[in-house]
Amino acid sequence: MEQDTRMRMSYWEQIKRSSWAYPTIILSFYGFFANFRPAEPFLTPYLIGPYKNISEEQVTNYLFPIWTYSYLAVLCPVFLLTDFLLYKPVIVVQGLFLVTNYVLLCFAQGLAAMTFLQINYAVVTATEVAYFSYIYSVVPVDQYQRVTGYLRGAMLVGFTLGAALGQVLVSVVGLSYFYINAINLGTLCVAFALSFCLPMPQHGLFFRDQSHSAQQGETRIEAGGGWCSRTIFRQAGQLLWKSFRDSYSSRQLIYWALWWALATAGYFQVFNYIQLMWNHIEPSSTSSVYNGGVEAITALMGAAVAFSVGHVRLRWAVWGELVLGVFSAVSAGAVFLMGLTSNIWACYAGYITFKASYMLMITIAMFQIAGNLSIECYALTFGINTFVAVLLQTLLTAIVVDDSGLGLDIVTQFIIYGSYYAAISLLFLVRGAYTAGRHHCGTGQASVQDQKEDPGAEVLSSVQF
Repeated sequence: MEQDTRMRMSYWEQIKRSSWAYPTIILSFYGFFANFRPAEPFLTPYLIGPYKNISEEQVTNYLFPIWTYSYLAVLCPVFLLTDFLLYKPVIVVQGLFLVTNYVLLCFAQGLAAMTFLQINYAVVTATEVAYFSYIYSVVPVDQYQRVTGYLRGAMLVGFTLGAALGQVLVSVVGLSYFYINAINLGTLCVAFALSFCLPMPQHGLFFRDQSHSAQQGETRIEAGGGWCSRTIFRQAGQLLWKSFRDSYSSRQLIYWALWWALATAGYFQVFNYIQLMWNHIEPSSTSSVYNGGVEAITALMGAAVAFSVGHVRLRWAVWGELVLGVFSAVSAGAVFLMGLTSNIWACYAGYITFKASYMLMITIAMFQIAGNLSIECYALTFGINTFVAVLLQTLLTAIVVDDSGLGLDIVTQFIIYGSYYAAISLLFLVRGAYTAGRHHCGTGQASVQDQKEDPGAEVLSSVQF
């Protein structure tokens, strides 16, 4: 017995000494528990029901816009502080704010408390950048693909099982929303505790000390030492500018980044307000609400279509923009269906179609952008694209949703979101038709240029999701 215990301890010590296994295991478990949220698919019924007693109009036109504005305000500072503080403190902060979020949901009452909750949750979403950035700073480059797959898998499994459990607790057990939120609070406390077990990275992607820069073969700037020295900030600024130029030097990558920002802004709006649409169509008892089951199915569908990308063979430089236009049209049709139907099952089907379409194309877009970029460039590009998406989402919210703007009802909002995706579709269909026509009717020089700008026509199957 004692010998078995020693052997297990010795094996765990070997894992802890590994250059990548220990932080990957801990962060994967953190990602699982942080995304294991059985109460999240039922947030809107919980807020507008007897537990919080907030009106649907207040949730739609006041509370949810607070999250959007707060997210925009904290996103850029958090992105830079994440690298400067070496990731782990930001992950710990995210875990703390997740716990605080569900403490408020369980025990706080009144509109003011729920307003603070939206600001609190904006910090949670803004700090998500630390989840993947952390692991890239503590594992060797040759393990990036493997650990990315593990971390995405942990998030997906956590979200799917959490949504499925929430549905079982609502439909089968008949548990009240309050107790489901209490269970959620417990799982997030586990995630918060796990965040302290992560080892501290020795360097960031942009803010690096001179010894690390020298080890990586980078130009060493001689100046006064110190982590917070002027030299460190100057080096970080130079690397940020270089990464920006490298990221957006290709016309092809700019098109993918543009679609990423435009489509993600619309996705955020649909995802944020879909529960209000479901409640509008069928404001029924908890036993007939299937939000959790739909979210679980949607997550599995998203994983399936993302995995299928690895088996696609396509000249993305030629056909990519046209494909973006086609799937944007699918998204537009799905959003119109959600907004115009009075059947809850048709609305569920539209949401599943919409999210699967978005997950498929965002996976391709992420790979197309990351395929020819260093991890520093990819981190910056992800940050910039997300910031532009949130900026566009904020404009949509201020004009369409907010009481100080048009303050439209939920049905009219979804009709506008469908029109928004239709405009994206038209833009990329026209551009895609021009690109494909130029390739087939133009000179050989155009074909050569397309091949140079295609980041992943032949190696798409190597990406991990």
